[in-house]
Amino acid sequence: VGGAHNKTIASLHMDSWRTEMIAEINRINQVLPNTPADEKTESIKRWVDSVIDGMDLYKAEHHRYIKEALTLLELALWKAKLGEKEENCAEGRTKKAKLGAESARREKRITCGADMVIKNVLPFLRLE
Repeated sequence: VGGAHNKTIASLHMDSWRTEMIAEINRINQVLPNTPADEKTESIKRWVDSVIDGMDLYKAEHHRYIKEALTLLELALWKAKLGEKEENCAEGRTKKAKLGAESARREKRITCGADMVIKNVLPFLRLE
């Protein structure tokens, strides 16, 4: 397993994921010496498949966590933007005022800056 995979493994955010992948990569050193010569090729193929499957699993989990984190970040930015002017709103709103408030909420979601923040945060969260 080459340097590119080592870099990807090092960038996994969960210690347990890194530990498991390093153990799986090193496993071939214990298995291969005890494998009969005519079975070595098949043993190596199974090992490579196992390493690739493990990385695919952890990459998918990583992307799921990133998506969830970015959603929470966007919601937090939106909530902060909503809080800027919310104290000026009156309790008893008419239907027209509620529609205006809903429109203002949508506008604040667009103008909360989440797209810019996420664009600048995302490179730090990607696997290499």
